[in-house]
Amino acid sequence: MDDLEPLTAGVDELFSGHALDPSLSVTLPPGYAVWPDPSFPQHQGVTGPALWMTEGPAPPGLWARFHAAHAETGLWPLLLDDSAQPWSAGQIAPEPVAEIDAYDPAAFVAEVWAEWFEPPIDLTPFGRYSPGLAPAGRLREDPGVAAERLSAGLAGRPLGLVPAARGADVLAAVGWQGASHHNALTAPLSAVVRGWEDRFGVRVVGLGFDTLELSVAAPPVTFRHALRVAAEHATFCPEVIVQGPGSLAGHAEQIRDARVWSFRWE
Repeated sequence: MDDLEPLTAGVDELFSGHALDPSLSVTLPPGYAVWPDPSFPQHQGVTGPALWMTEGPAPPGLWARFHAAHAETGLWPLLLDDSAQPWSAGQIAPEPVAEIDAYDPAAFVAEVWAEWFEPPIDLTPFGRYSPGLAPAGRLREDPGVAAERLSAGLAGRPLGLVPAARGADVLAAVGWQGASHHNALTAPLSAVVRGWEDRFGVRVVGLGFDTLELSVAAPPVTFRHALRVAAEHATFCPEVIVQGPGSLAGHAEQIRDARVWSFRWE
């Protein structure tokens, strides 16, 4: 990493209020700020670049170094899939992070469930009535350790840096549109992921055009618990069931003690 530029070169001035401490021993390869498309209605009230990203694949270990420094920098690292799209083209519509507070994960799950007059998946054993949020899991390892392990598995992607207090907030902050056909706004999805951070030690690590990769430090370990979590996954991303096992029970078996939750919207 001898040819990398100092972290503060061209980055700290991009994110007002997120100045970087020159003493941090973190360096960056060449990159640029990503400005969103101002024509999106969600963009109203959001100013400045949505994120900074590297021009090419991030050096190994860079995500982990920024993750460890998040408390000091205020910048959350993301490993961005799908190469330059949609990031470099500005095909993103940031939403004010403050709006995430207006959404309750339990209400989101119940609302989506109630709208399934013809459920796209087998909802056995819950049927027409949402089971609500699953109980919290027990930590099996440190969330940071689980997140860094996943980041190593996603090596070769560009690195994005997002001004955000926590990982869940980056979905709204960067204006990600990957699930727009399922939910017009991203803030409710950020609210759901916030709940998973608190209950399951989830950390946001990877983001693609229509994909999301989360590390999980407190996964469900019993089938009964996993079934409740599967119900939440179904309302968050129906495709994880429809394009997968086709039933909550099948998905529950897949996520028992799983340290990664991967979602793809189609």
